[in-house]
Amino acid sequence: MMISGRRWTVRDRYGNDIYLTHERWAHIIEPINHPEMSDYEEHLKETIRSGKRKQDSLNPQKYRYIEAFDDLAEANTHIIAMVLFRFGEGQMGELFSNNYIVTAYQKEIG
Repeated sequence: MMISGRRWTVRDRYGNDIYLTHERWAHIIEPINHPEMSDYEEHLKETIRSGKRKQDSLNPQKYRYIEAFDDLAEANTHIIAMVLFRFGEGQMGELFSNNYIVTAYQKEIG
């Protein structure tokens, strides 16, 4: 894990630190993925900070964060972020939380 690869880290409402890497952000805003997210990075931080969270039924390490906004692209109403909760191991063998955003996108939810 490279600390320098982190773009930012925020704490969710459950006390977990979650980060976004430069690589993942570049992936998210690629034209073939979710380019509409490029103007909504602050919204993504807010989604992690205060959004509702739901555990994935197939992968218990994966969580979906969701938050409603009224100023998104097109007719979208929510930002959804997928976060993996993992652990890393330090130099002395100590475990530390390694929670990061895999992807994020906007969706219209009626």
